[in-house]
Amino acid sequence: MDDQRSGSIEIAPLQSQGSLYGFVVSGRWPEDVVEWSKVLILAVQLAAVPGLVPTTTVYRVREDKPDLTPTAVGLVIAEGSLIGDDALQPGQFAGEEQPPGLFVLHPPAQTIPTVRDHDVASGCVFLPGLPYLGLDHRAAWVEADIEGTVTHLVSRGDLDPNTDADTAALAMLLAA
Repeated sequence: MDDQRSGSIEIAPLQSQGSLYGFVVSGRWPEDVVEWSKVLILAVQLAAVPGLVPTTTVYRVREDKPDLTPTAVGLVIAEGSLIGDDALQPGQFAGEEQPPGLFVLHPPAQTIPTVRDHDVASGCVFLPGLPYLGLDHRAAWVEADIEGTVTHLVSRGDLDPNTDADTAALAMLLAA
């Protein structure tokens, strides 16, 4: 990490009924897309564990301070699926409390790997901006296997969400 940044970021997974419910973020919030990429790597490595993320799931960044630990700054919590009868709806997160970020995690059964013949989970973190104010959208994409090996990592700023299926779906959930 940069010497300019104060304190470390700690991530602790939360599990509910055998599935990945989310994460507690402690210490401080990630400051940029590179630091959010590191959080995404951990999330995708967990999504590679069989059954932990049973279907494509959207997670919302929440700035609520949980009482779980005194250094907690917020949560990343499962909100629902992008597919199926109970799928999240367009505009689901539009409104006054728009989240500072959304994640989508795909288990191995729902991931087409970049590296052929390699069983991986994948995910994307989308950090919405305000382009009309000069604040660009940012995102990162990760693929990782059950052993924790990262097989693909991309992070990007100045992003048009419509150029990628994951960012387009996440942007749709934020659009009013």
